[in-house]
Amino acid sequence: MAVTYDLLIIGAGPGGYTAAMKAAEAGLKTGVIEKEKLGGTCLNRGCIPTKALLHASSLFATMQRCDEFGVSVEEMAFDFKKMQKCKQKAVRAYRDRVEEQFKKLGIDLIEGKATLRRDRNVEVNSFSGKDFYSAKNIIIATGATAKMPRIPGIELEGVLSSDRLLAAETWNFDRITIVGGGVIGVEMATIFNNLCAKVTIIEQGSHLLGPMDQEIAKALEADLTAKGIQVYCDAALKKITKDKGLVCHFTQAEKDLSVRSGQVLMAVGRTPYMEGLLGEDVELKTENGRLVTNEEFMTSQPGIYAIGDVSADIQLAHVAAAQGTFVVEKIAGIPHSIHLSVVPNSMYARLPVVPSCIYTDPEIASVGLTEEAAKALGMRVLCGRYSMDGNGKSIISHERGGFVRLVFDAYSKNLVGAQMVCPRATDMISEMATAIAAGLTAGQLQMAMRAHPTYSEGIGMAIEDALKISRTKEISE
Repeated sequence: MAVTYDLLIIGAGPGGYTAAMKAAEAGLKTGVIEKEKLGGTCLNRGCIPTKALLHASSLFATMQRCDEFGVSVEEMAFDFKKMQKCKQKAVRAYRDRVEEQFKKLGIDLIEGKATLRRDRNVEVNSFSGKDFYSAKNIIIATGATAKMPRIPGIELEGVLSSDRLLAAETWNFDRITIVGGGVIGVEMATIFNNLCAKVTIIEQGSHLLGPMDQEIAKALEADLTAKGIQVYCDAALKKITKDKGLVCHFTQAEKDLSVRSGQVLMAVGRTPYMEGLLGEDVELKTENGRLVTNEEFMTSQPGIYAIGDVSADIQLAHVAAAQGTFVVEKIAGIPHSIHLSVVPNSMYARLPVVPSCIYTDPEIASVGLTEEAAKALGMRVLCGRYSMDGNGKSIISHERGGFVRLVFDAYSKNLVGAQMVCPRATDMISEMATAIAAGLTAGQLQMAMRAHPTYSEGIGMAIEDALKISRTKEISE
């Protein structure tokens, strides 16, 4: 007889484990099915290990210019194997904390490969055999896998996905070509550039970072180029061949070009993972490879929900976690603690409040609408901008350049968007997300003092710039 749960979750990534903990706290009998390690891609092969390597590589990069600060080092070197061990230590520490919470809350972790059956039953296949479970509600949180395009040479040794690259134990990345200039691509480029590798990026789009604000993309490209990274945009990869290494053949502006390197990283996106998920007696509506859900994240089958990369347009760990929280609160019948892409009491009812963070150097972060996106919606906007060249903390740390730009509604002065290119941008963006969600105005934001010297003073200066422009316009009108 199948074991019955109030909630079964398939996938133990950020969406899955967050939903599980919220459900257990709400008194629901909860089980989580995971075929690999607790934490999913984000914890084991994505966000956490990538940021650990970024931190380690940035320390080495900083050491190379430590003489600027009056610090002398006779010899500098890095040990990639030790960096990987440090990365794994961080991963284990994070995973241990999640495991502790599962045990504390009485969440059952079921190891094996899950297949949905009719009437909300789940078949789980593992090394020990086959088991069956049933649930009143099911959340699918199986995530996504690295996309590998179908081009000649993709199968050659040395052509890697980000998952395989992060698992490498030895350093053989003196020359690396990265195909794809999205978040994964530019973060990986930053890691290997920090470690003195010769890095080339081939991006099919007109600029790096896809849909992100073009000013940010241009600033990043200029910074990467200044660091010696070769960037080709509007470039289409045609094939990969082997000739004293790996050769990427691509076209740009109708010209045939090529670049040789030891390794090629494919970073062209991720595709929802549903391999073996649906049994022959279950059918869920899909579109463009993703599970289709309604506004409450329910699939085409009642009681079956989908969250995170397997269904969401925005593939971010914090989006999956927020969606998981939302679904559990609905199931448990408790008030929602989070608003997903909704600003209460706002004329812009679907204003996005999902922060995007990119851990390059300097960091990049954005939330809400860009100026161009706001105007495309027919809004009149007021923008305040501050160059971080004048910021005291930036001057102290020799991290000049970058900017903070805030986008306000011209009539109400409500904050509707923020873009940052500067140190600690990924930490500071949360203040802006909170301000947008709360419907705060420029005047209300200005009321809070920001400590000196801090990077966050740039926010205050951008607010002041917007209000100056507003007053000037009012006087002239």
